[in-house]
Amino acid sequence: MATAPSPMDDLKLGKRELVVLLALLMSLNALGIDAMLPAVDEIARDLGAADGNDRQLVIAVYTIMMGVGCLVPGSFADRYGRRPIILFALAAACVLNLLVATLTHFGTMLFVRGLTGLLCAGLLVAPMAIVRDLYEGDHMARLMSTIAAVFITVPVFAPSIGHAIMLGGSWRLIFVALAAVAALAAVWVWFRLPETLRPENRQEVILPVIARNMLSALLNRSSIGYTLGTLLVMGGVFGYVNSGQQLYQEAFGVDEATFPVLFGATAAMMAFTNIVNSRIVTRFGARRVSHAGVIMFILVSAVQVWSSYVHFGDITWFLPLMSVNLALLGFLGSNFGSIAMQPFAHIAGSASSVQTFFRMFGAALVGMAIGQAYDGTAIPFAWSLLICSSLALLLVLFSEKGRLFRRLNRPPPKDAA
Repeated sequence: MATAPSPMDDLKLGKRELVVLLALLMSLNALGIDAMLPAVDEIARDLGAADGNDRQLVIAVYTIMMGVGCLVPGSFADRYGRRPIILFALAAACVLNLLVATLTHFGTMLFVRGLTGLLCAGLLVAPMAIVRDLYEGDHMARLMSTIAAVFITVPVFAPSIGHAIMLGGSWRLIFVALAAVAALAAVWVWFRLPETLRPENRQEVILPVIARNMLSALLNRSSIGYTLGTLLVMGGVFGYVNSGQQLYQEAFGVDEATFPVLFGATAAMMAFTNIVNSRIVTRFGARRVSHAGVIMFILVSAVQVWSSYVHFGDITWFLPLMSVNLALLGFLGSNFGSIAMQPFAHIAGSASSVQTFFRMFGAALVGMAIGQAYDGTAIPFAWSLLICSSLALLLVLFSEKGRLFRRLNRPPPKDAA
């Protein structure tokens, strides 16, 4: 019996190269955040930031504007293709990171950082649309988990890389390095990544069409709960990133050299569990795995709240619990995102745009609120994890009409291609 052609058959590059390339593209925004974490104090002093919590704005402004920027590129990606959007975003990343390296005023830096996040949002939207062009269902969740396992290694090593760059020179060299990585990624895309948008799926760039596609992607009950649920759990992670330097060095007394090591070690748990998820998701289904994951996240967050009071200031409790929280995200992010994208094969770009906007912009606002609530202890952060994950479960229940652990996409037979 003849087998159906693989969706990878039309590509110039193999599946492994595709995974690494898409992971690199999606990780560039994370690299722009995590590589500079060890430098936030020096940046604030050098550029004249007044308040202690103002240093968080270098991260928060970037993530908020990145979320806003996600609204735009999907519609153009549905009309002109995925490649032009990616190449434009990489060019913007290269130019604007070089510009940041020359700045001398904190307010100007916040403006340019915001502009960078805005124009580089296509690096989040277009890769997800590419994956949806090629795969669906649990197979999409599996590929997204594999990609996530690769790009999550960025926050594992990025703080240490940023710290090493600072040892050899100014914090400005971090942004020069970011520009160089963006330029190398552009060369790779130009020569190796083909267009994956099918001609029959091209959409008009007309406001009513864009609005209709985005509303369809936003208001679909089966996806909206997963989109907003991802927003909330990611908001907790953004809160961790925003306040991580203060939590470790002020609340727990960790020294400057140890902070990036511990921060990276907790982030490494997400890479590990994304690999595990990619192995099990086609067997058990994205819904079953992610529903179990969010329930476990709530339970661990409850212990985190308890320990923040009973073991106040004790990093030996905070660190393993935070590692488990981040590990559980490996069973949530890719699966939630794949489930939310499932109904929208014909408008993958617009769906990716509006869903990524709500996830990133909303998560950035939640993360900024969590970061600004920092009071010298881990108590506000612990409560935020519990509240966000509990609300995420309620939203998933809404999308699933109160029924958890269903299996809607059956695995293919063992002899299928």
